[in-house]
Amino acid sequence: MNTIGKNYRLTTFGESHGEALGGIIDGCPAGIELDFEQIQYELDRRKPGQSNIVTQRKESDTVKFLSGIFEGKTTGTSIGFIIPNENQKSKDYGHIEDVFRPSHADFTYQQKYGIRDHRGGGRSSARETANWIVGGAIAKQILKGIEINAYTSSVGDLFLEKPYQALDFSKVESNIVRCPDEEVAEQMITKIHEVRKAGDTIGGTVTCVLKNVQIGLGEPIFDKLHARLGQAMLGINAVKGFEYGSGFCGAKMKGSEHNDLFNEDGTTKSNLSGGIQGGISNGMDIYFRLAFKPVATIMQEQETINSKGEIVKMQGKGRHDPCVVPRAVPIVEALAAMVLLDFVLLDNSQNDSGLSF
Repeated sequence: MNTIGKNYRLTTFGESHGEALGGIIDGCPAGIELDFEQIQYELDRRKPGQSNIVTQRKESDTVKFLSGIFEGKTTGTSIGFIIPNENQKSKDYGHIEDVFRPSHADFTYQQKYGIRDHRGGGRSSARETANWIVGGAIAKQILKGIEINAYTSSVGDLFLEKPYQALDFSKVESNIVRCPDEEVAEQMITKIHEVRKAGDTIGGTVTCVLKNVQIGLGEPIFDKLHARLGQAMLGINAVKGFEYGSGFCGAKMKGSEHNDLFNEDGTTKSNLSGGIQGGISNGMDIYFRLAFKPVATIMQEQETINSKGEIVKMQGKGRHDPCVVPRAVPIVEALAAMVLLDFVLLDNSQNDSGLSF
């Protein structure tokens, strides 16, 4: 499946070392005036080579729109776009043509399809996520009033202990690790440099906060809002876990501690539910956290197997992120925006209230 969404749908194509990435967006309302500079800004937040703690592959990630837009406004028809690949170094992957890298998609793709593009992982590469940024950047511009803010909340064993309410989200872009606390950010950057120097990689977490989300988004059973958010987020390369609200900490609590008691206006005194109850948004802040594993490609020698089933030794080559978390921040925001817009469009159709963008 290469499509996300039901009402606002993004279908994507492309490989890491192919000619281009791209996609088609269906279900976008007509008459939306787009800020193309803002779309490119979002792509720039994700692109490789933006700092010394990410992969040094140099890509401008310049998006070119092919259809669905006239005189700067959406027409209501399919929005087609491409993002050319400009800086592939396929020779860096010649050593794994017949070798399966540990913890990568190499082995499973070969077993499933009987063929794989070994250059940069092909379709399994995180370069695919550039397409998601385009869909999310447009969705953000439609969701006026809703604030979507993600940030790096941990790298390895370094955690940002402050609750999100105490953070200034405007500081997320003030440092290359995208942590809104300068002191903790410096520690994280140092940690990533140390790990990279050792030829290793490290994991971390991203926290995302959705503010001013209307009451009523989400469906009762299989399309619960948190379930759709979780499905989208678990589709991100390297994500190993998703929790919202109290998450796993809630499993340690008693009901008398965990219940969100109501105020007279329908808000709640606490928000351990994470803004979602019964799978439906309740108007409180929605917040969730994602766990990212360490990047599987490391610059250390490891044992693995080849296509003949023989044990061989290999070592990573090429340009790779020592920690994916900083570049994952805008990806998380983009997916959250697409999921929310999908439900907003459904809510408008169910209530027959027309669009109010």
